[in-house]
Amino acid sequence: MSGTDDIKNNAEKLAGKVKEGVGKATDNERLEAEGHADQTDASVKQAGENVKDAGRNVKDAFDH
Repeated sequence: MSGTDDIKNNAEKLAGKVKEGVGKATDNERLEAEGHADQTDASVKQAGENVKDAGRNVKDAFDH
């Protein structure tokens, strides 16, 4: 995975945590839910990147 993707995913996850926290603090359930969803999306993207990396590692292991 590129470092850029990792940074983007972590930034998205952090933004989701902030949004969720603001939602909790202001008793805004919609904002809280959006923040949680943003964190979930970032985690799914990260997992996809990890799967791609694992596939590349397996391919590289058999190519050598």
